Amino acid sequence: MKIVILDGYAANPGDLSWGELARMGELTVYDRTRSDDTVERAHDADIVLTNKVCLSARVMNQLPNLKYIGVLATGYNVVDTETAKERGIIVTNVPAYSTMSVAQSVFAHLLTVTNRTEHYAVQNRAGRWSASSDFCYQDTPLTELAGKNFGIVGLGNIGSRVAVIAQAFGMNVVAFTSKSQSELPPYVRKTSFSELLKLSDVVSLHCPLTADTHHLMNRDTLSSMKASAILINTGRGPLVNEYDVAAALNGHQLRAYCADVLSVEPPQADNPLLQCENAYITPHIAWATKEARIRLIDIAVSNVRAFIDGKPQNVVR
Repeated sequence: MKIVILDGYAANPGDLSWGELARMGELTVYDRTRSDDTVERAHDADIVLTNKVCLSARVMNQLPNLKYIGVLATGYNVVDTETAKERGIIVTNVPAYSTMSVAQSVFAHLLTVTNRTEHYAVQNRAGRWSASSDFCYQDTPLTELAGKNFGIVGLGNIGSRVAVIAQAFGMNVVAFTSKSQSELPPYVRKTSFSELLKLSDVVSLHCPLTADTHHLMNRDTLSSMKASAILINTGRGPLVNEYDVAAALNGHQLRAYCADVLSVEPPQADNPLLQCENAYITPHIAWATKEARIRLIDIAVSNVRAFIDGKPQNVVR
């Protein structure tokens, strides 16, 4: 059984082990794979694991031994699942491994804006507090979260965890979700999307990327938010129109945009958000805590083992 990992570096830059997979077959691990090299590297493989390397119909049709594709992520849009179905290739993903880490990142972003911890640490290294005439030094507004309205778009695993944390901060949680009010915990109030935008001091996006949610946040929807509101996106970059968000920030129609994802990754140098003063962008690392990566690899290995045993799990096709 030949197993190939096409782009293993993001999940395991060297601090974890692929040893369990190596015990299941002949394992080859590539840190990264260019699209032009995919067929050559996976040509004899029975099992291919990928994170962001695309397995299109053209690629799969050149892999005669391929029986299983394991996506090292929750989203599986990198695989042509229709072709996989036609070929009888099992496709699996890794669900819910990063829920806690991404939810934590939402509030790391939020607190960056409301409490400016890093800003003040830098100021102190520059001697600003030492030179202060007062016992404290403050040059930015600071915001208490308790009593503010926290709007969540999408109440899946991550959105639901974010709701728990927001409630613990004493915030009023409202959600735009397909779930009924009776399915929601008592501290979450279901609302329409338009009402959520008008009410919320913080809006956090946790919906899937579909034709309906592409550029969900655009000039029109942004204009219905409070100018003091904070928009957070740890879901998918194209949920927002980045040019419209940049314009809203530059025009002081939005207090801050916090994101761990962009529409193109790595970002193009001319992405307008990279130069916006009140855009706080992290490089798609919300999922990447060591704890989450351990879960990711453990579940991916379990998926492969289940496939070999003839009882595949976490099948998306």
